[in-house]
Amino acid sequence: MAVRIRMKQMGRTHRHYYRIVAIDGRQPRDGRAIEELGTYDPHVPDVEKSVSLRPSRIKYWQSVGAKASENVEAILKRHMARWETLEAEAAAKAEAAKNAPPAVAPAQ
Repeated sequence: MAVRIRMKQMGRTHRHYYRIVAIDGRQPRDGRAIEELGTYDPHVPDVEKSVSLRPSRIKYWQSVGAKASENVEAILKRHMARWETLEAEAAAKAEAAKNAPPAVAPAQ
């Protein structure tokens, strides 16, 4: 199966947004996806908020041979570094919270 990373069109007439998905290359544009990897909304004026990505899963799919479409490749090139740092910070916070000593309730 040839897996592609491409955009799946969602939304309504004149107000489309896209899900960035891992999908079998033979599926139609809006076909059944294997996994959702992010979103892209071209109607949001703030460029930083128009894209959301899951970098760890995108890297996984690329490591097993999935090819990104031209449009998705442009989005990844532009936004991937920012989302990687956000994901690393979230993982560090989770690790710190996991390793923190438990809070002791005051004696009454």
